[in-house]
Amino acid sequence: MSSGKKTFLKVIILGDSGVGKTSLMQQFVNGKFSHQYKATIGADFLTKELIIDDKNVTMQIWDTAGQERFQSLGVAFYRGADCCVLVYDVTNTKSFESVSSWRDEFLVQANIKDPENFPFVVIGNKIDVEENKRLISNKKATTLCSNLGSLPYFETSAKEAVNVEQAFDVVARNALQQEENEEYNEDYSDAINIHLENEPSSCAC
Repeated sequence: MSSGKKTFLKVIILGDSGVGKTSLMQQFVNGKFSHQYKATIGADFLTKELIIDDKNVTMQIWDTAGQERFQSLGVAFYRGADCCVLVYDVTNTKSFESVSSWRDEFLVQANIKDPENFPFVVIGNKIDVEENKRLISNKKATTLCSNLGSLPYFETSAKEAVNVEQAFDVVARNALQQEENEEYNEDYSDAINIHLENEPSSCAC
């Protein structure tokens, strides 16, 4: 049985324009893929109800615009995030090279208290393309993820629904862990601030 309490998780998807952020979100939440490309303006979000380890979880996934002119909107959208998904296109070298800067920008804009331990998941999308069009190898991607702090890495096809569920399952679990850690830290910081009235100031040992 799942417990009654609902946990709300906020997930942000970042990456260059055209890497398939919207398609990944749509495939995961609605099981759909659109062949028409439409650039996201500002940000958009979808929610999905999940049960993870007997917990009712509402996952709110924010799909942000990859274009430079919208990046200044980041602060408002990034705050309160529990996990960040960094997406690139395996056929686009520039989008792969941007992964680190998206991560760095997120950490600054979202004002993350513990950047070393904040959960990121990296996704290399569009693996449905012909092998000769692929420019980023699995080895190159795993090396990058290792250098960024052993980040989980998935290769997906939003078009053919390959690995999308698996990737977002890890995203959800990491986000849930982050949420629980933050709650614990808040409870702990509250606890150590308790000051008992009429407490003896010295010990009569």
